[in-house]
Amino acid sequence: MESIRTTVSISGMTCGHCVSSVMEELKSLKGVDDVSVDLNAGGVSTATVTSHLTISPEEIGEAVAEAGYLVIASDA
Repeated sequence: MESIRTTVSISGMTCGHCVSSVMEELKSLKGVDDVSVDLNAGGVSTATVTSHLTISPEEIGEAVAEAGYLVIASDA
C-alpha cells in the first residue's frame, strides 16, 4: 500500500517539548505510520505525517490543537 504524506505548518511551537506533544497527538491518529516535525522556534514549524489511510486536514488540525498549537496551512 502506498504511503500518503501530508505536510502542515504550525504556529506557536518553541521547543523540543512542543515537538514531542505534537508528535504524540499526531501519532495517535488512526492510520499514521510516522510523524516528523521541523521546529522553527518562535516562527512557523512544519509537521509531515506519513500514513496508510487518508487523514483529513481537519483531523490533523484537531490533533495539533489538542497539543495546544495551531495549524495555519496544509498541503492536503
